[in-house]
Amino acid sequence: MANVTQDNIKQKRKALGKRRRIKAFRLVFMCVILALLCSALLFVGISVYNVVGRIYSEFDSMYQGYNERKNARVGVTDPKFDGYTNILILGIDDGYDGEPSADTILVLSFSNDTGKSRLISIPRNTWVNTNSAQGHLNEFYGWGGANFLVRQVSNLLGISIHQYIVIGMNTFAELVDVLGGVDIYVEEDMDYEDPESGLAIHLGQGYQHLNGEDSQKYLRFLGEKLGDVGRVQRQQKFMKALYAKVLQLDTIPKLPAIADIFRNKMETSAEIFDSAHLANVLRQMSSDPPTTVMLPGYEGADGSWIPNIAEIDARILELFPAQDIVEGETDDE
Repeated sequence: MANVTQDNIKQKRKALGKRRRIKAFRLVFMCVILALLCSALLFVGISVYNVVGRIYSEFDSMYQGYNERKNARVGVTDPKFDGYTNILILGIDDGYDGEPSADTILVLSFSNDTGKSRLISIPRNTWVNTNSAQGHLNEFYGWGGANFLVRQVSNLLGISIHQYIVIGMNTFAELVDVLGGVDIYVEEDMDYEDPESGLAIHLGQGYQHLNGEDSQKYLRFLGEKLGDVGRVQRQQKFMKALYAKVLQLDTIPKLPAIADIFRNKMETSAEIFDSAHLANVLRQMSSDPPTTVMLPGYEGADGSWIPNIAEIDARILELFPAQDIVEGETDDE
């Protein structure tokens, strides 16, 4: 009986020892697995940190490059115009002797809060005389490109220019065709031919549906009555009609084709960092037609347009008040 008890005790001790060894093995195994997991997590963490660091470094480098290009383009922007998005629109032709020039110079401005717009038309032969440039404004594009014109227009008007768009005449005609043409009243019979440049304009007085090519001719015609002033007035009237056309519901299916033209056939200063802001501005576009203004001045003896600085300053104060009062706000708040 004593031997049986001793055998039982030995077997129990042996089983207990086995269980202890199994537990110890499991503990060691779990520690090894835990160590491997920690090592893997540490490796992944370090890798993610390095990848994020590289991405941030590249993004920061891209953003710094964007800011440098922006500063080179527009210089230091005036905080007074932070509530607006001012876009310089340049219609480019071949000019004289094949030198490109700005045939059309417009500043389209949106109030960021209200979406209300204003359009400032600047005659192409506006005379500028500063330390950095002297000559007609339309010639400056051939001298220094859009960036140079941005600086000159900004100085002339005393406003910040945030973006620019450069569009060739053929591209403009294509854009009008994509929109389906524009209905407009032609003020007089327009007949002009220039065989050397291949330009032939023949538009009858009255209401007309203009396609892209005819729109181009309507805008380029230089009548004898008002000369360049009449030309600017036609530009303003046409831009109002085009603005109304863009806001029509049937424009929505045409947006991909319009976006393709902007992306592939126009020169613009807008970059990926500007996309969200510009999309928000365009989303809030007011249905009211833009307020149109021609650069105050007078015609000189040689046909140049001489800016009237005092009147320009006064009109700018009217067009760009310190802040646009959003509907619903009152002075009592």
